[in-house]
Amino acid sequence: MDLQKLGWNQFFETEFDIYKQAGYTVGRIALEHKRMYRVLTENEEVLAEVSGKFRYNAGDRSDYPAVGDWVVMKVRREEERATIHGILPRKSKFSRKVAGVTTEEQIVATNVDTVFIVAALNADFNVRRLERYILMAWESGANPVIVLSKADLCDNIDEKVSATEEVAFGVPIHVVSAEQKIGLDQLGVYMEEGRTVALLGSSGVGKSTLVNVFTGKEILKTAKIREDDAKGRHTTTHRELVVLEKGGILIDTPGMRELQLWEADSGLSQGFTDIEELAAQCKFRDCQHNGEPGCAVGKAMEEGTLDSKRYDSYLKLQKELAYIERKEDKQLALADKEKWKKITTWQKKQKK
Repeated sequence: MDLQKLGWNQFFETEFDIYKQAGYTVGRIALEHKRMYRVLTENEEVLAEVSGKFRYNAGDRSDYPAVGDWVVMKVRREEERATIHGILPRKSKFSRKVAGVTTEEQIVATNVDTVFIVAALNADFNVRRLERYILMAWESGANPVIVLSKADLCDNIDEKVSATEEVAFGVPIHVVSAEQKIGLDQLGVYMEEGRTVALLGSSGVGKSTLVNVFTGKEILKTAKIREDDAKGRHTTTHRELVVLEKGGILIDTPGMRELQLWEADSGLSQGFTDIEELAAQCKFRDCQHNGEPGCAVGKAMEEGTLDSKRYDSYLKLQKELAYIERKEDKQLALADKEKWKKITTWQKKQKK
């Protein structure tokens, strides 16, 4: 396959040059399953695993390849297998904190140009959840686009679009229905040859259905939503990269039960520009927006131009980020200690 169709460009070419001279092959991760990887290359599709040295040097799971990564390999063509020796620098990276109490990064997709944040226009529609997805999309380095799906099931589309616009400053919004083939042409402009789009959203919002529509094949399983609470069933159980015949690359992802932030400092500013612009207008620079005189944020909430629920969401996300940062600092210190312990043990062995 032509590497350009897989998203190859001058950025990656420059990074790969030194490996190319050493006889390595490059490929893009299409599927990951228990540390085994399905990789697409210029000549073939291979099953790959990381080398022992790679595994030894990896500090945590974020150091391993993820769907969308370009990896440096030695290919054994007669076996249709390969060994991964390195990962090329990532142009963008969508991450979240792993589900549960563990403070660890989970990379959802890398080297993405556009993130389709898919939300169904049904009873499970949630503006606060959209805020989180937008925030994390901005932080990833990709461009967010909101896709409001299942328009055929909604009687108050304008109302929900207005609610979305209030939290999605500068983010394109598209209303679609895969069932009735409404609005799908608008999404095609994001899927030009070599461009990568990741689909993110809760279970049952229609991500896999959209992939099937754009590929023209029933390549991913789909399931109807539950009737009692309008929430979706999990059909995609893994992340998968799909190359479209007409150009463009799609990455489908499982629905996320938990969407906890990993890092979003700049994303917070981009996702909440309205609040940060108001804060800049406060009388005092260190205003805590808690009843101080001349507080522009408090005034906006009193006048109804700023939704108090949106401001509460902003505070909650700030606290969540601060907590993760504190936990991460402790983990980095422990990881560094463990690294030097390994080095010291190795040095002692060399002296014997």
